[in-house]
Amino acid sequence: MSADRGAVIGAGASGAAPILDVAGLTVAFPGVGEVLRGVDLRLEPGRCLAVVGESGAGKSVLARSVVGLAGEGGAPATVSAERFTVTGQDVRAAGARQWRQLRGPAVGFVLQDALQSLDPLRTVGAEVGESLQLRGMGGAQRRRRVEQALAHAGLDEPATRAAQRSGELSGGMRQRALIASAIVSEPQLLVADEPTTALDATVARGVLELLGRLRDEGTAVLLITHDLGAVARLADDVVVLDGGRVVESGSAEEVLGRPAHSVTRTLLAAVPRGAGHRPPVPAEAPELLRATELHRRYRLPGGGAVHALDGVNLTVRRGQALGVVGESGSGKSTLARILVAAEPPDAGRVELAREPWSELPERRRRARRHLVRLVPQDPLGSFDPRWNAGRILRTALRTSGSSRAPEELLELVRLPAAVLGRSPRSLSGGQRQRLAIARALAAEPSVLVLDEPVSALDVTVQASILETLSELQERTGTALVLISHDLAVIRQVCDTVAVMHRGRIVEHGPVEQVWAQPADPFTRALLAARSPLP
Repeated sequence: MSADRGAVIGAGASGAAPILDVAGLTVAFPGVGEVLRGVDLRLEPGRCLAVVGESGAGKSVLARSVVGLAGEGGAPATVSAERFTVTGQDVRAAGARQWRQLRGPAVGFVLQDALQSLDPLRTVGAEVGESLQLRGMGGAQRRRRVEQALAHAGLDEPATRAAQRSGELSGGMRQRALIASAIVSEPQLLVADEPTTALDATVARGVLELLGRLRDEGTAVLLITHDLGAVARLADDVVVLDGGRVVESGSAEEVLGRPAHSVTRTLLAAVPRGAGHRPPVPAEAPELLRATELHRRYRLPGGGAVHALDGVNLTVRRGQALGVVGESGSGKSTLARILVAAEPPDAGRVELAREPWSELPERRRRARRHLVRLVPQDPLGSFDPRWNAGRILRTALRTSGSSRAPEELLELVRLPAAVLGRSPRSLSGGQRQRLAIARALAAEPSVLVLDEPVSALDVTVQASILETLSELQERTGTALVLISHDLAVIRQVCDTVAVMHRGRIVEHGPVEQVWAQPADPFTRALLAARSPLP
């Protein structure tokens, strides 16, 4: 179906009154101009409409506009539409009060950036139950509803998670807490902006199944995502955005199976399918990092502890690309932080080039800091909010003693030079992730540890980043430790894989061998949980 003005996008065959009905939606920001232009959407109860497109296409602006938050936290937005109704209410002239009444009871919203969306000073239970408290629900009933929502969102031990704060949860757990917050009031419309970002395959499948159940029970689901596998699994209809305009729309089967527009075809062609052609690094290659019997425990509220790492042994050699996969909370990010000496292990040690590393005081590590760099899972939280991208990169280059220009780093990750004058907060999620990778490359490290480096990127940018990493490794011999929930990404980039489960490495070996003959039941479950590729 074409995207001509007046087309009914996301309409089902039932003829039911739409939960979301938008015609000619245009959103503009001062100094930027229009970021959405004439968008039409119609979403009925019990349907899922997916919105896809490259980073910067306007997907997240569309999501925020649908819940009345287009200009929240930044420059004021100008929103206009010929028709704009949510759950039957005309919101073209809605003020803050009307939108507050809609959000929660009528419209649930799952934000893209879980770490920035949760208050680090409040418990997860207080965050999830806030909308219930505002409606006057009593404490005991509210606690039950919160724990039910946390369980439905895939969090184990919901009573324990409700008592924790966001900083005590993994990235995937934080994302599920946001989903619980959005569904706790049983809204008619659920707007999910990248709800499976940074989730491993088994948890992502659970989240998509949850969204599918909500849809089947009558909830209208607006899914904003770069994961075309998730679209194939969940969506009834698809809208493709490019430059703020709808360039293609129709049923999921039609758009994914017979794409008409070049943008759609490019997105589909960029989906990582796992080339699986990289041979393992020879055993005689120089050893760069060695982790021996690493243990790390974190205390839980009310007593007890969780073993994030429980006797982990790992070796990284020059030229190796080691993938680390596992469920959210399995210890992957903890391992990354300990490898780069961002936090110490409780027991065990890490050596860098066969010399002490983890047990050294920071003043003795400083001269070799450039050899091991981390690209964190949450790029925005790692940047100084007072600095623009140019200062971030110039500082990284100066610290590492490099004579390269910031523009060279941006070119490596395919960002325009205009980004140098912008603050990280003004960039899209994908642009921020590429800026973090560029900063790490400034030091020309021997080992690059990447914690979910492409989880927030659309598939075309993801493909270019993966290509960049492979080229970097082939040209310089830089070793990669790639932590990812995306098994196709691991298979495409890595020669070796380590599978983590509950703080332990349960399987380790050449990628193709593990893919063809997984020995551990958990590995087999991960492989079975992969989303179908369009």
